[in-house]
Amino acid sequence: MIDWKSIEAADCAVPADRPMDDLVSELSRALADPDPLVRDGAPHTVLATWIARGAIDAPRRLELGDEMAARFADDRTEARTFAPLVLGMLVEAGDFAAGWVDAFERWYPAERDLRGHDETLGWLHAVAHGADLLAGFGLHPEVAPGRMLRLAAARLTAPTDHVYDQLARGIARVLTRTDLSERDAVGWLGPIAEHFGADRISTPVPAHLSNCLRTLRLLYILADRGVRPTSELPAHPLHHREAVKSALATVLDRIVRR
Repeated sequence: MIDWKSIEAADCAVPADRPMDDLVSELSRALADPDPLVRDGAPHTVLATWIARGAIDAPRRLELGDEMAARFADDRTEARTFAPLVLGMLVEAGDFAAGWVDAFERWYPAERDLRGHDETLGWLHAVAHGADLLAGFGLHPEVAPGRMLRLAAARLTAPTDHVYDQLARGIARVLTRTDLSERDAVGWLGPIAEHFGADRISTPVPAHLSNCLRTLRLLYILADRGVRPTSELPAHPLHHREAVKSALATVLDRIVRR
């Protein structure tokens, strides 16, 4: 087995004694390993660095992306939830395939294991990792931004017993696209209002409703203040900012007053 920690310590220099196909295959397996020290350790850093540096050629990157897209149907939670991390690296580097979006769209609202952490498997973060990829696809010129906003609504309205709050920033980043129509910028909120606006709120508040309220409230703040792609960059304004804020306020009012 390759000593990825040593490679990481050597500034992620590509080993000269192993074919790149073998190296990428091992990295791919490591990013689905049930051992969190393997999956979320040096292999993650090495793969991200090699993709960013262009050390892996374009055909191999596309093959890797196809493998990650197929992994959304894997039986193992850790394999499914780390697939969007790798796809996010590839999309950020300029790689893209329409089939990746289709596979992600099928998986994200259907994923049932939304635990942030497991004592044995370590960090899983299906919602957070998916939110980052949703933003990556939502900012890609070949993906209609409204499609990713509707996908976010599907995730928010899907039943779950797990509480999460990592989706708002991904949505906000999609909403920064300047070619986004006002209709698409607010239209995805309609199904959320319909889904949560009919019944009375029970006590305690169910997890899926809590997720929705937390997400929309944070999104309102981001619409008002802007969203930072990374902590080092200035905040980007949301397109149709006032319309988005108004629509969010209307939906939140409808839900909490029901």
